[in-house]
Amino acid sequence: MTAKILPLYPDPGPEQALTGLYLRQRLFEIGSVDKPFVYANFVTSLDGRIALIEPGNGKSYLPEGLGGGNDFRLFQELHAQADCLITHAGYLRALSLGRLGNILQVDDSGDLVEWRLDNGLSKQPAVVVASASLDFTVPDSIAAHGQTLYIVTGQAADRARVRALQAHGLKVIFAGADRSVAGAPLTDALGRLGYRCLYLIAGPRMLDTMLRARRMARLYLTISHRLLGGEHFHSMIEGAPLGTAGGLRLRSLYYDRGASDGFGQWFAQFDPTDV
Repeated sequence: MTAKILPLYPDPGPEQALTGLYLRQRLFEIGSVDKPFVYANFVTSLDGRIALIEPGNGKSYLPEGLGGGNDFRLFQELHAQADCLITHAGYLRALSLGRLGNILQVDDSGDLVEWRLDNGLSKQPAVVVASASLDFTVPDSIAAHGQTLYIVTGQAADRARVRALQAHGLKVIFAGADRSVAGAPLTDALGRLGYRCLYLIAGPRMLDTMLRARRMARLYLTISHRLLGGEHFHSMIEGAPLGTAGGLRLRSLYYDRGASDGFGQWFAQFDPTDV
């Protein structure tokens, strides 16, 4: 059965097919090397949780039922339009421990790799790993799929770790005055390398630095119709107040009433107000 969604804004209308909703936006044609198109996607509960934290060990996890199904198809459509994925060392550590699934490649079992090739994109996007600590293991899947890999860190990063990475043939980019990666120099560096469409799969810190640098172009947000609760959790933004950098304008809103667990969800798109 074909999944359907109901448009609510800006133009309410009859139900339409979910498949192709984000592909039709052709994000890879919007950005340029001078101004790459930077976008991110989050799934949140009504009470603002994107993940919960285990109180015993401090490790975060995705609660059952948050995302998946129709939301994951839209995630894949955003994934398929990027020429560069930006992730972080924490994700790679969780991946190596089997705590999270691998989302570093476009799924080649369906229609999306063919869609990329038909639209002049490479079979797989490049991968950028942002890290202050440089403490992670590179998954074998990146080399197996022939993806270009960059490690990005700050100017004050541990030089011994930098040299060790370079000794293994890895490309290291410095983007940030201290140990942390900063949004503006990262975006500029990737633009100089020829990348135009940058998909953040890197969590709250990267969203925060891109917003503060006024480099975010679009935020995709799935809002699950449930309250998660929990005393320890992650939200989309966890740093200092954003002020005007956090201003967003609603671009579109869709209602998915057919979630497999019986709960609905909204698919929202926002544009930063000052980009």
